[in-house]
Amino acid sequence: MLFKDVAFRYRRRGPWILKGVDLTLEPGRIIEVTGRNGAGKSTFLRLVAGLRRPGKGAVRERPDRVGYAPERFPVDQPFTVRSYLTHMASIRGCRADSVGEWADRLGFEQLLDVRLPELSKGSAQKVGIAQALLDDPELLVLDEPFAGLDAATRDALPGLIGDLAAGGTTVVVSDHQRCIEPLPDVERLRVADGTVTALDVTAPASAILEVVVPEEEIDTVEAKLLADGYRVRRPAR
Repeated sequence: MLFKDVAFRYRRRGPWILKGVDLTLEPGRIIEVTGRNGAGKSTFLRLVAGLRRPGKGAVRERPDRVGYAPERFPVDQPFTVRSYLTHMASIRGCRADSVGEWADRLGFEQLLDVRLPELSKGSAQKVGIAQALLDDPELLVLDEPFAGLDAATRDALPGLIGDLAAGGTTVVVSDHQRCIEPLPDVERLRVADGTVTALDVTAPASAILEVVVPEEEIDTVEAKLLADGYRVRRPAR
């Protein structure tokens, strides 16, 4: 999948959110998208998924089967979980048993007859991930998929992502929770200053900066540094 001099803005005369993006996304790779809040990560992920069209340039060779899970699954819909996923499976021509299969694998089979507006954030997140996986996607785009998940699903999802990539699926994911960090050979892209660039994760750090913060703020500060593409190491206690 190729990005050729891609630029995007939301209004005709508005500022460019992204510009001059040239990238190749190879099949079977896991690509983590990093960047500070507001840098354009979600916009880039929607361009990858085909939900937005470039204002300039072109995105080429996008696979036919694309799964996309937004950061916040829209629960304001008049369906039960089962009817929603069954409808999505029908639209995509999926196997009839795919709904039950993913409900079981993601641990929400007990919620199939619950209405979408009644779901907790974590349960809604599972439904959003399931609908992205129904069609055995060749390209899977996940925007903060781990936020709000229960511990069991959060622990299981990286292995699922790894299995999909091993089968040839290109997985593009943003992950402030650092859950995919243990997976091998994860490529990283940084969204900053209006463009997207590859990070050399093998390069050694040029310097070490010690930052002292109040203990109750350590997780927040760490997440912000990771989102900006920095490596963070906590001292041993």
